Amino acid sequence: MGRKWRGTPLTAADIAEGRVATAEWRPEAKYAWSAGESIGRFLEELQEGHLVGRKCDVDDTVFFPPRSFCQEHFVRAGEFVRLKNTGKVETYSVSYLDTDARRLEEPVYVGVISIDGAAEGMGFMHFLGEVEEKDLAIGMRVKAVWKPKKERMGAVTDILYFKPV
Repeated sequence: MGRKWRGTPLTAADIAEGRVATAEWRPEAKYAWSAGESIGRFLEELQEGHLVGRKCDVDDTVFFPPRSFCQEHFVRAGEFVRLKNTGKVETYSVSYLDTDARRLEEPVYVGVISIDGAAEGMGFMHFLGEVEEKDLAIGMRVKAVWKPKKERMGAVTDILYFKPV
């Protein structure tokens, strides 16, 4: 059975060793990305040092982070609601890996936090800080620690970490 296509297949070695002509080109691609109404507002509020959710008009459930639609009632979400910068640790992890999977000498603590005023089960994953491993606990009350205002850029990293209250 012969090959389906005529010609000689190229290998990585053919290219690396210069046996074939190649050209490298880096386009100056410009693009815009829209976060949408709900997440766009969420990011704007983070830059100002606020947490916001969005309320379902049917039963007043507050989604955090905000969503555009209620998955329970299949309706468009209503008004945005400012939430407290506090919450409760639902679960946590002690990690010796950095965000880029490099080994760390000292661990980082990551938790899922339920923000006060948002519906149960609306966890928000973030770093935990100013806490010792022995003091980590499910149910621990925490508060957001923000970057200085001039350093914020409208990202979840505008919150440095959550610390015990």
